[in-house]
Amino acid sequence: MTDAVQDTRRPPGTPCWSSLMVHALGTAEAFYGELFGWEYEPGPAPFGPYVRALLDGREVAGIGEMPPDRDLPVAWTTYFATDDVDAAAEAVRSCGGTVAVGPLDAGGAGRLVICSDPLGAVLGIWQADGSAGTQLPGPHGTPVWAELVTQDTSTVGKFYAHVFGHVAEHGTAPVGLAGGTDFDYLTLRLEGRPVAAVHGVGRSLPHDRGPHWMTYFAVDDADAAAAQVRRLGGTVVQPPREGLTGRVATVTDPEGALLALVERTPR
Repeated sequence: MTDAVQDTRRPPGTPCWSSLMVHALGTAEAFYGELFGWEYEPGPAPFGPYVRALLDGREVAGIGEMPPDRDLPVAWTTYFATDDVDAAAEAVRSCGGTVAVGPLDAGGAGRLVICSDPLGAVLGIWQADGSAGTQLPGPHGTPVWAELVTQDTSTVGKFYAHVFGHVAEHGTAPVGLAGGTDFDYLTLRLEGRPVAAVHGVGRSLPHDRGPHWMTYFAVDDADAAAAQVRRLGGTVVQPPREGLTGRVATVTDPEGALLALVERTPR
């Protein structure tokens, strides 16, 4: 591992990368390039057509193209950092999760697993080598928060605590939603710092999506970004509304991948 990767790698259990698998890579590149200002460079060869998205020359996310014979749901996947992906895979299995892909090497960039928690939400686990993950959190177009939307928090809260060492705390949403303590919400913490969250929505969980991790991307203006999503062929699922740290919108890209846009500075 290089000194640069050692310096930028995230603590184990921290979301470190967001990756999207699509049917038409060129279309996705154009959409996110216009929306977030991303530029692209080729990614690890073992994954087929795959690009790393860059802002100011620094990696922020990845987009890959599914093989033509695969008809899987198009969705953003949140990856969590680990120092030992093989041990993490065993922990996933022992806690009722399922390992779908890996552990496998990613062309010298690192080693990964793609798995699901006991209620079926897909996530990735990343052991960094040549690439530590997102290098530029915070500005417009970068992933800044990860939130699991699921039926309830009790079962999966224990799963993430065991696999990643998270300490789960009931309370308000620190980033995305419009706050309050009248719903089923866990903030996942490492050494007292919030790193992700679990939102239990009960029967309100969409049947066509099931439990899923939601990636929140920072934007300078949530209203303008939502309008741009429409112009670029995406859909606004929930129009911009007030959150604890600024306005938030939920949208999909042209292939239906769900993401949230969060305006980091309240007006």
